[in-house]
Amino acid sequence: MMRIALFGAGHLGKIHLKCIQATTCWELAGFFEPNDANAESVISQYGARRFTSLEKLLQEVDAVDIVTPTPTHFKLAARAMSLGKHVFIEKPVTQTVAESNKLLQLAEKHGVTVQVGHVERFNPAFTALHGMPLNPMFIEGHRLAAFQPRGTDVSVILDLMIHDLDLILHLIKAPVTKVSASGVAVLSHTPDIANARIEFANGAVANLTSSRISLKQMRKMRIFQPDHYLSLDFLDKNAQIVRLFEQNAPNLPPQDQLMEFDTNKGKKWLQLQMPETEPVNAIQRELETFYEAITQQTPPVVTLHDGAEALKLAHRILKEISKAEKQYLKRQ
Repeated sequence: MMRIALFGAGHLGKIHLKCIQATTCWELAGFFEPNDANAESVISQYGARRFTSLEKLLQEVDAVDIVTPTPTHFKLAARAMSLGKHVFIEKPVTQTVAESNKLLQLAEKHGVTVQVGHVERFNPAFTALHGMPLNPMFIEGHRLAAFQPRGTDVSVILDLMIHDLDLILHLIKAPVTKVSASGVAVLSHTPDIANARIEFANGAVANLTSSRISLKQMRKMRIFQPDHYLSLDFLDKNAQIVRLFEQNAPNLPPQDQLMEFDTNKGKKWLQLQMPETEPVNAIQRELETFYEAITQQTPPVVTLHDGAEALKLAHRILKEISKAEKQYLKRQ
């Protein structure tokens, strides 16, 4: 087992702590949390050891798990890397693009493994696509949540939409060429609801909507590509896959799995699949794969570069929202 430290014992930090204790690969050396009430709650609930000195805790571990407010990510990660500690860092990786670029330099300099907590990569709805030939040409995503005061230290783009930004950048292997976006700050000082249209060099387009002021929750993504339609529900953790086959396709599935219909290009066959998904604790799994990446010296599932690219696109969207807001105010 390797020893790990937890930085941050708020709502999400407690979930991480519980997941660490449930693994067979990590030993929790202790946690650092400046809020006394949060710390006492963790001690009584989980029996974890609290450190009031960050430096003393760092001396006792091989890796750190950073689950603190976003503005503190860079300083904590940079200090851990400078001491040769491997780093798991929750999304968004840092507050600014400049900070993420600096972490990339530090990770290379100190030879440490860094994984970013884009947890939807481990959602059964998404992992159901593994092994499929994917060539998305249009992606539509909706990520809606009720308002929670926690998390409003950043905009809805960095809080919620960034999950989908990571997914589309993972799915579409082409540079972003154009971004259009709009957003409104309703209950906080940064956008609480936003829409972004992202165009790629290969002609693919992604249209994403995120809100943290909705009356109902929704985390869905639809993916369209030639002869495929895929529907992912990240809340219910399931996927639906619709495939189209030419009438005489060599790889045609058995007839009892198909529906025949006419198109303006002749007859085609339609197959609806609902891949079986197994319950999984996505946070625990990402922490386990972090350990595997360290011990097997392989790239983590979500690299620091992945986190930096998602952050870069998020800030590009925020810039477009700011530009749209200024244009709107000019017209008033």
